[in-house]
Parts: sequence; C-alpha cells; structure tokens
Amino acid sequence: MDTPQDAVRDLPPSAKLVYKALEYEGPMTQSQLAAETLLPSRTVRDALSRLEDIEAVEERIFVPDARKSTYVLAEGPAASPA
Repeated sequence: MDTPQDAVRDLPPSAKLVYKALEYEGPMTQSQLAAETLLPSRTVRDALSRLEDIEAVEERIFVPDARKSTYVLAEGPAASPA
C-alpha cells in the first residue's frame, strides 16, 4: 500500500509545487498560492483538488474573508514527504 509520501511523489509537478509552497510559506488562499507559485488559478485549483484527494492538505475558512478558503498541510504522515 502506498504511503501518503508516495502519493505526493506521484502527483504532477504543479501539485508538488503547491505542496512545497504550503510547506515553506504556511497557510495560503488559492489566490496567494497562484501568486507565490506563478501558476494559473485553474492549475492551482486542480493541484489543490489532487492534494485534498490524497488528504495531504486541508481546506479551512479564511478568517479575514469567510467567502474564501485557506489551505494548510494536513497533520500526520503526509505533512513531510521524504
């Protein structure tokens, strides 16, 4: 059975970049991730969806604006791939 670390390694480069941005910079909104990674918003959305599917990131309410979400690394083994 694949570990969460293996699952992150098997994702496309854009998802890995989004994951690393969250790992280095901490919680960010989708628009912040797009600005940080220089990826199009649609690509960031797809990457976040893939990361959520493998439970590597969690979506939370963005306190300054509840209409937005902030994304954080999930706690547990997926939080630090080798």
